[in-house]
Amino acid sequence: MAISVDTVYQRVLALANKEQRGYITPQEFNLLANAAQMAIFESYFYTKNQRERSEPDRTNEVTETDVSELMDAKLAPFQSFEAVTSGHTFPATVTVDGTAYDVFQTGIVFLGDEPCQKVSMFDAQRLLKSTRHMATTDGQSPIYTNNRVSGRDIVVYAGDTQEETSNVTVECFRVPVTANWAYVVVNDKALYNSTLAVDFELHKSETDTLVARILHLAGIVLNKVGLSQTAATIFTSEGQTQNT
Repeated sequence: MAISVDTVYQRVLALANKEQRGYITPQEFNLLANAAQMAIFESYFYTKNQRERSEPDRTNEVTETDVSELMDAKLAPFQSFEAVTSGHTFPATVTVDGTAYDVFQTGIVFLGDEPCQKVSMFDAQRLLKSTRHMATTDGQSPIYTNNRVSGRDIVVYAGDTQEETSNVTVECFRVPVTANWAYVVVNDKALYNSTLAVDFELHKSETDTLVARILHLAGIVLNKVGLSQTAATIFTSEGQTQNT
């Protein structure tokens, strides 16, 4: 599902040449490409958070389901479930194929297989003092609250006031790999090296958006105004397609 870094670079060059806005070097492309990839990646969480806060329009339930499934597909390569150290400290990195990546955002907290309900510290204290809550955990979700004391991220409780310190995991979303249009120089010309190249991890549906964002950044950073105009055209076309 990855996007070919070479495909994107060739499209960027083709559009830049079409507008006669000059050459974008591999070094420039790699810098701009990763900034663009990160901007798109960050937008996923804005969209995700907005959808979690709002009730779906039941008249468009099928459409909402399709959009949610697409968002899940976009986030899937970056998602993992990691142990919470001593039940209260989130991991700072996630290791994939021997390489450590920073955790960008955490999600659902689990105690065993049971998802935990996030509550405020005030509500946690109130629930823990509740006889009804303390009497049984049957049908009750374990709870957790944020706790920044002494470097602890959260505190998890089940059926009593004792903190849970084991069997706690958290949903993690790591940052994308650093894309790289690798090359060798032959006769003063950069030639693509597929062996060392690293593709984008974004969903294939983001190809046009990625190209547009790179062109937009090139227009700003490299002072090539025409590229920003070309990017705006792509964004407009893409928006019309999505609305349709």
